[in-house]
Amino acid sequence: MVATETTIDALAEEFEKHEHESAKHNKLVIIAWSGELDKVWPQMIMATTAAAMGMQTTIFFTFWGLFSLVQEDVGLTGENWMQKMVAMMDRPGMEHLGLSKMNFAGAGPKMMKHLAKEHDVASPAELLEMARDLGVRLVPCQMTMDLLGLKREDMIDGLGEPAGASTMLMEAQDAVTLFI
Repeated sequence: MVATETTIDALAEEFEKHEHESAKHNKLVIIAWSGELDKVWPQMIMATTAAAMGMQTTIFFTFWGLFSLVQEDVGLTGENWMQKMVAMMDRPGMEHLGLSKMNFAGAGPKMMKHLAKEHDVASPAELLEMARDLGVRLVPCQMTMDLLGLKREDMIDGLGEPAGASTMLMEAQDAVTLFI
């Protein structure tokens, strides 16, 4: 009988440990640093999946990842010639995302979008809209906005207040954190 009580106690202890771990990982933070199609797609897929599973989900957009949040009708961004040159070399907006490999002067993204449509995979723009509908917090990096000369009016609707690294590190405590 002592062995059974020991086994039950061990199982109860193991259950409590997993229950605590499960509660600890009910939060997802994605640090979106890339604005390439093959990185933005998984950012959006992971965020919408986590939110649909009931996880509190935040995406922190920094550096090139921030360009995916620029409104489509905003052409050239930036306040000075260097910032404008950066925007010319890497056009902001969800519809202008290139691939990290096999871009082929824009043919690569067109092929990927065609394949996605053929297989009923939602586009990054559709997934972004879904993320907003599911309550995913979309947080632009204030430092990157300053660095690239981006203003709030350049950005899409539905974003949280711009924040810095310390805010996001606090948010990432006790969260599953992905750097995509």
